[in-house]
Amino acid sequence: MTDANAQARTSLFAPDARTARRNRAEARFRLYGLISVAIGLAALVMLLSSVLFNGTSSFRQTMLELPIALDAKVLDKKGDRNPDDLAKVTTIGYGRLISDALDKAIADNGIVIDGLTSKDVKDMISKEAPAQIRDRVLANPDLIGQTVSFKILANGRIDGYLKGRVTLETAERDSNVSVNQLHLADALREKGVLNMPFNWLFITAPDASELRPEAAGLGVAILGSAYMMIIVLVLALPIGVAASIYLEEFAPQNRFTDLIEVNISNLAAVPSIVFGILGLAVFINFAGLPQSAPIVGALVLTLMTLPTIIIATRAALKAVPPSIREAALGVGASKMQSIFHHVLPLAMPGILTGAIIGLAQALGETAPLLLIGMVAFVRDYPGAPPEGFFDPAAALPVQVYNWTQRADPAFVERASGAIIVLLIFLVIMNFVAILLRRRFERRW
Repeated sequence: MTDANAQARTSLFAPDARTARRNRAEARFRLYGLISVAIGLAALVMLLSSVLFNGTSSFRQTMLELPIALDAKVLDKKGDRNPDDLAKVTTIGYGRLISDALDKAIADNGIVIDGLTSKDVKDMISKEAPAQIRDRVLANPDLIGQTVSFKILANGRIDGYLKGRVTLETAERDSNVSVNQLHLADALREKGVLNMPFNWLFITAPDASELRPEAAGLGVAILGSAYMMIIVLVLALPIGVAASIYLEEFAPQNRFTDLIEVNISNLAAVPSIVFGILGLAVFINFAGLPQSAPIVGALVLTLMTLPTIIIATRAALKAVPPSIREAALGVGASKMQSIFHHVLPLAMPGILTGAIIGLAQALGETAPLLLIGMVAFVRDYPGAPPEGFFDPAAALPVQVYNWTQRADPAFVERASGAIIVLLIFLVIMNFVAILLRRRFERRW
């Protein structure tokens, strides 16, 4: 009877106290994991929500649609359409034409605002608008003498009012905008003169000064980042893959190769700003390459990306079963043929994935680019390659940093919009990595 009771107490269907404690501990561990995942997702949602809330408005811009009379008496006094004479007309003359067109639009629409002055009307227009119309007229002098409909930028405060950054209460304390201007903006919007179309200039235009936040764009930064990524891809991928093949397939196992492998792992963990100091010392101070040029930024990012590509490539090569190599060697293939005809194609998905992830990491780096001078204010687009690689340019992450340092609230909106553009590029690159992995993946 005693033995039967003992067996009943130790039955698998009736867990003892120790098993119950273990089960409770496992349940708590799963709960902790779920809580950690939930916290991480909540933080990600909050971050993305903040960026999207502040940045999506930068893809729309307040514009004034006005028919502007391009008076030949102002723009071409001699009437000979001489390009040199047309170029002598400053933006002041074009600004008067825009102000006259806006005054006419106000009168034609019967808009009356008590206390509205001519200065209020003039300040509704962005300081960038005269320069944009001037560039268009110089590109097509036949427009002179005609009345042409233009979409011109409104002042940044007016844009902020339509987007909710500026209110009537804040306008009373702001010297850059008046309450009458906001009332005029409401009236012009009601009449269809003032609207908010998609802001292509945010994607294509260069940066703008502190006084013209509404004209600031990412054109130069996008082009500079594209140039750097091209150079990094051309340099880092072949060098990284070649180094990985040698270390994994050909290098003898000795202290020297062990030292190389340890240093590669250590370089992958070195802070990026250290590579910026190296680039400043070697490429700029010693080699004499120009500051704020894509070639210098690309060389620095190549050094930073190489360890990531080498580690990912070696992991992909190790994942190929040894039987593939042995079978190739067994039918008479050389060592080189077995690697390049069999091992490397099978490792290609992992190699390409690692390369794209390394490029995505390089695309978002800021610290090394700050040290080599890519934080400079650049308005001119770099030329076509290869000369353009040596022209001054900006980069997307540096442009974000630059805009966050400016005082006007409109630049905060621009910075969030630039983060959205950067995230879109990163998502596309990771999506391409997934597609390449599935496209080249082979099973054995």
